[in-house]
Amino acid sequence: MTPESVMDLTHGALVVTCMVAAPLLLIALVAGLVIGMLQAATQINEATLSFIPKLLLVALTLVVAGPWMLRVLVDFTRNLYAGIPGMVG
Repeated sequence: MTPESVMDLTHGALVVTCMVAAPLLLIALVAGLVIGMLQAATQINEATLSFIPKLLLVALTLVVAGPWMLRVLVDFTRNLYAGIPGMVG
């Protein structure tokens, strides 16, 4: 295994990680910003007010984007396993 192939494999793993994490992180970010603005406007400083909506939105995102996320991970894993003979020999 050459250093270039290790770097390509690492790059692919990082790209897949970013693709899988991005929907959840973006939804949590947007929800946090919106709820933070509402809390600042109404001066309500309740911790559960920001936690529960973010939790529900992330769960909904997992339900909606979960099949796509799983497909991306399975495709990466299949390609990784299919490439093992080429990496060894």
